Amino acid sequence: MRNVVSFAGLFVGSLVLLAIAGSQSCAAAETNKMTSASNELLIGPVAPYQGPVVQGVDTKTLTGKVMCGYQGWFGAPGDGRSEDNWRHWTKQRGSFADGNAKVDLWPDVSELDPSQRFSTRLKMADGQNAEVFSSFEKSTVLKHFQWMRDYGLDGVFVQRFATGLADRNSLEHCNTVLANCREGANTYGRTYAVMYDLSGLDAGQTERVMNDWRLLRRKMAITEDPAYLHHHGKPVVAVWGIGFNDHRNYTLAECQKLMEFFKNDPESGGCTVMLGVPAHWRKLDGDAVADSLLLDIAAKADVISPWTVGRYTDPSGAARYAQDSLKPDAAWCQVRGIDYMPVVFPGFSWHNMKGGPLNQIPRRGGQFLWSQFNQAKSADVSMVYVAMFDEVDEGTAIFKCANDVPVGTESQFVTYEGLPSDFYLKMVGEGTKLIRGEKVMTPASTPVLHASVNRAASQ
Repeated sequence: MRNVVSFAGLFVGSLVLLAIAGSQSCAAAETNKMTSASNELLIGPVAPYQGPVVQGVDTKTLTGKVMCGYQGWFGAPGDGRSEDNWRHWTKQRGSFADGNAKVDLWPDVSELDPSQRFSTRLKMADGQNAEVFSSFEKSTVLKHFQWMRDYGLDGVFVQRFATGLADRNSLEHCNTVLANCREGANTYGRTYAVMYDLSGLDAGQTERVMNDWRLLRRKMAITEDPAYLHHHGKPVVAVWGIGFNDHRNYTLAECQKLMEFFKNDPESGGCTVMLGVPAHWRKLDGDAVADSLLLDIAAKADVISPWTVGRYTDPSGAARYAQDSLKPDAAWCQVRGIDYMPVVFPGFSWHNMKGGPLNQIPRRGGQFLWSQFNQAKSADVSMVYVAMFDEVDEGTAIFKCANDVPVGTESQFVTYEGLPSDFYLKMVGEGTKLIRGEKVMTPASTPVLHASVNRAASQ
């Protein structure tokens, strides 16, 4: 296993690569660009929500919430997009076959209708073609939100890659997924908020994010939606990728201007701003730039959320991080009246995408994730971010994934170690109760989950 600092640097660098991976992500190619920001955003279902609203979680506060990141970047040939290709499932254009898989976990699609499942050229052990889903399909995203309701998950931060805002095909996908999430949240009483990922942006391009937010508010009336997350009386917007030391082209000064826009713009401001920052942001070392402007920006944020995926690899590492960083971070924020939202993740593997070790950070039967919930609780935080709901690319997903995976000579996959496909949905639901100070699940109701929870808690 690589040490935490070097692995973290490699991981953060990969986010930039993901963001510029052409038509398979929400990243923008330099071709097929729109000529005006106004026309850009009118691609896809961009209009105020008119559907039914079900009251569920309290959408007026982030306090007491456990929110998941929702990538929503998966597409498949025949799913209705203008671009008829595999999106984010494959490393390269072409067939989804052995050797071209980009993901390390395999989704459990058994609850999806045949029209929601897309056949690949990968084979299961019985010779059948392996199937996946598309995030472009509304019914599939609604199924994900149904799972959130059924397992007690509060909602998601919908990822919106800034580099994809200038590309017609990427924007069509991202706008459709955002509309799908909006409908899912309203239909199943969950909440959602927009998270802009700045990875891959060039210098001078943060204005693209401002224009996008202006149009989301004006054309989609996004912050007026009943399910949209608010905190301290203001709509929440998150900006991820501020202060990382992986040679990003946009500057901290541009990030500062962007945050000031979200907070103070006369027409589109007035937001509660959450910043996604490096794990070592407060110390200005490790994965963070050694620039005090990062601390100045952080001091003006409303919520700080350090990215910890890959920064530790087992429960003891999570405990050390909590002692050295999480708890001092939370104290720094508390003194300044800033909310603190630590990130937890269940494991990590990007073998098919990067060629690294399969199952690089093992899940340990859920002990790894639960240990992080316990550390967050011990720091007395009131909110947690789970990375991620649907991230099968890097093996951090917590939604339903399969133990019966495709067989191949080149592409290999990790599993949920024989645990039920809904195991991590249950665990995150229990983690939500833990953060709120509610009683967690009893042994009689689910012995496997309870055993994992107890083992992690004792470490």
